[in-house]
Amino acid sequence: MNNRSLISINDYSKEEILQVLKTAEEFEANPRQKILKNHVIASLFFEPSTRTRLSFESAINQLGGRIIGFTDASSSSVKKGESLRDTIETVSLYSDLIVMRHPLEGSARFASEINDTPVINAGDGANQHPTQCLLDLYSIKQTQNRLDNLDIALVGDLKYGRTVHSLVIAMSMFKNIRFHLVSPIELKLPRSIKDFIVANGHSYKQYTDISAVINNIDILYMTRIQQERFADQLEYERVKNSYVLENSMLDNSRDNLRILHPMPRVNEIDENVDSNKKAHYFQQAQNGVFVRQALLATILGLR
Repeated sequence: MNNRSLISINDYSKEEILQVLKTAEEFEANPRQKILKNHVIASLFFEPSTRTRLSFESAINQLGGRIIGFTDASSSSVKKGESLRDTIETVSLYSDLIVMRHPLEGSARFASEINDTPVINAGDGANQHPTQCLLDLYSIKQTQNRLDNLDIALVGDLKYGRTVHSLVIAMSMFKNIRFHLVSPIELKLPRSIKDFIVANGHSYKQYTDISAVINNIDILYMTRIQQERFADQLEYERVKNSYVLENSMLDNSRDNLRILHPMPRVNEIDENVDSNKKAHYFQQAQNGVFVRQALLATILGLR
């Protein structure tokens, strides 16, 4: 993985993913190691972000690295009409690694192909979000002590949800995974990803009602309905409040059930769920620092 970009979760084998998770455990035990003190990391966020950007920045700062970049494309020369190619070519001259979020699918892959500086995809449109996927895997393993033989429900925006796409692909690398896909009809998981599930020997079922699955699962992965992905705002209005998780809905769920969410949350998880022992989404967000520290250290050849 040394000096290799991470654009899609498919870029890493199962063994490499497990190595990243193991390294993340080491950073969780000791996150403040100054191994990046001689490195400059470029953080290019062409699209808004809170947890991904700040957890990367926290990871870099705790490891002693320096950060350059921007949090809004309007504050860069993109506003003047500079191409993505020119931006990446230039920033690669100033940094040892580039973390990039961009609204266009394929943009991160393009960036990795036009220069030799490794690129970490922090989200490209509705395509993939591999670092979120890795911290999701870390959180699942942390709560279930395994990544095999699990019932996982994915709820909400399965059509445009890049975190869902990445997680399904990654979990399909493990054994005996049963996917429960809960969404409005308009937001079903794309056919190509459902075919991927079957091709890798797993099963899936589709639902429109969360109550049909909530008592028979190990992981409940909630997602928001993403307004920014809809070209038709009338379609968004029809589906925006499709699912709201309430505390009472968890009464008969499995003891080991844990609730994850890639965040941000809008109203799909009521705040009264936050105090439930089965809620794990804030710990999940914290895990983002350890996993991203592991990635930075691994890609830069420091672990």
